[in-house]
Amino acid sequence: MSDEERRRVPSSPPPELVAEAAANPGGSVAVIDRDLVSDPNGFVPGEAVQGVWRVGADGKLTGEFVENPNYGPPQDDFARLTDPDHWLGWLGERPAVAVRESIEGILREQVPDAVLEWFKVPEVPRYLTGARRGTDGANTVLVTRAGIAVPFALSVVSPGRRREILQGVFTWVAVGLDRPDGRKDRVWFDLRAGLDWAEAELRERIHLVGGGRGPDGA
Repeated sequence: MSDEERRRVPSSPPPELVAEAAANPGGSVAVIDRDLVSDPNGFVPGEAVQGVWRVGADGKLTGEFVENPNYGPPQDDFARLTDPDHWLGWLGERPAVAVRESIEGILREQVPDAVLEWFKVPEVPRYLTGARRGTDGANTVLVTRAGIAVPFALSVVSPGRRREILQGVFTWVAVGLDRPDGRKDRVWFDLRAGLDWAEAELRERIHLVGGGRGPDGA
């Protein structure tokens, strides 16, 4: 489907929205582009919504359509990863790129030709950082280990397969950050996992990398 066809405003509401409108009197019902989202009952990125039809107080469609100005191919959204005031230097100069590349690598381990179309962080990630005092006598703190649990929704495609939209939590732990030659990293990709569960797991997983608890007790 071309961009021009995708941008075309529906001339009339689809019949399947009539019943949905009856259940939402005084509200609105969304038109979702099925070429962008195969399962409208799953995660739907905002760009996949063409717009909404207004519903009257009687539960009937009014005929008024409000177009979504952001409608189009979904884009990456890492704002919730990078916005919080939390140190992510251990992920490099571009944390979002590091996370995306790691996840695309995981997907390609399963399907070599997999392509990560878009990646979104729908909630603020959970963080965990361990540190110890410096040994130079100054009032310094050295970060020894760090971990992050990133909730995600993503779209992946590959030749001969249909698009899949996956949700879950990606966890990354690094230890030995205070030792230039002693750093160790490990990642987990948990489909359909909840963020609270992943945060609890993060507290355990941060001790699995590098052989247990460090001198900081983190």
